[in-house]
Amino acid sequence: MHVAVILPNWVGDVVMATPLLRALRGHLGAAARITAVLRPGYEDLLAGTDWVDAIIPYCRRAGRDDPAVGFQAVSRRLRADRPDAALMLPNSLSSAALAWAGGAGRRIGLSGHWRRALLTDVVPLPNAAQLPTPLRFVTLLAPLGVPQPPLALELATTPAEQQAGDDLLAMLFPAHRGPLVVLNDNSVNGAARGWGDDRFAALAHLFVARLPDCRVLVHCGPADRESAQAVVRAADLPQVRGMGDVAALPLGLSKALYARAALAVTTDSGPRHLAAAFGVPTVALVGPTKPLDGRSDTERCHEIRRDLPCSPCDRPVCPLVHNDCMRLIGVEEVCRTALELFARVGRAATPLLSGSATSPVSSGGASITPLGDRPS
Repeated sequence: MHVAVILPNWVGDVVMATPLLRALRGHLGAAARITAVLRPGYEDLLAGTDWVDAIIPYCRRAGRDDPAVGFQAVSRRLRADRPDAALMLPNSLSSAALAWAGGAGRRIGLSGHWRRALLTDVVPLPNAAQLPTPLRFVTLLAPLGVPQPPLALELATTPAEQQAGDDLLAMLFPAHRGPLVVLNDNSVNGAARGWGDDRFAALAHLFVARLPDCRVLVHCGPADRESAQAVVRAADLPQVRGMGDVAALPLGLSKALYARAALAVTTDSGPRHLAAAFGVPTVALVGPTKPLDGRSDTERCHEIRRDLPCSPCDRPVCPLVHNDCMRLIGVEEVCRTALELFARVGRAATPLLSGSATSPVSSGGASITPLGDRPS
């Protein structure tokens, strides 16, 4: 049996789809072929797992500049090896059209977005807005006879990713070996989710004062280097370093760092789910987003949010300008909550996958080059 899974467009949503991928492989077994249709650059997220046999990079918008990842090229690739079934996790017309154009025998998805006519199996989901995203995804397994699986998120790291993470930590913290606290304020979904450089710098100070010998790492993606650099400058402590000066920031590196973390504080964005997938005690700062959309770890994640009349608005920029849903979250409250959570639940066991973070670290991984040391 050949099953194609059309995955979502956001890092966090892909991670929240891991219960579905794990259950699909577990139910169908190694004899089945599973193809993931995934946004280019996200391949690292699934590296180290054995849930998929092939990955087809796809981005409808990027296809204008790179036809190889566009709709026509990807639908042709699917048709060349027609899937017996396709699961469409994005609730969009374009994902259903891709499965139809790709010749999938069964096209399984939620109704809505004018796509019912393109589906062979419409999964009824009343009150969809009241279900956490991982649970909403796994409902698509029912037409294939796959029992509802546990909803724990799970990722793995390859030996090369582990080595890259260890190399970076050794470079950034040559004199410190204490618990790793990861801070993240970035989100590609808009400025309204941000908490602010000054608050994260103040939080870093509190962690250094209250968690002896800790290392505070300011995480960032390629678009958020300046913010990470600003937090490190404002904190001005040797125990506080950031990723803003690292030349390459692949998702595999982020995985490896969260796999090494003892504690995380993050806005409601993709890194929150990276932390959940490695069992890291996490405080999530939830402002304009719908709380259930990102709820993926109820045991080791504590959400802080303000119950305001205007929230959640789910807007990328605060329409009222004040951004009170994030601004009114206090630094002292966040630090206290994080340390209480860490004391209560500790560090979860990392999933025992081949190539996971618990595997021995190999000797020859990717090297880390600071921006200032790039070859000319």
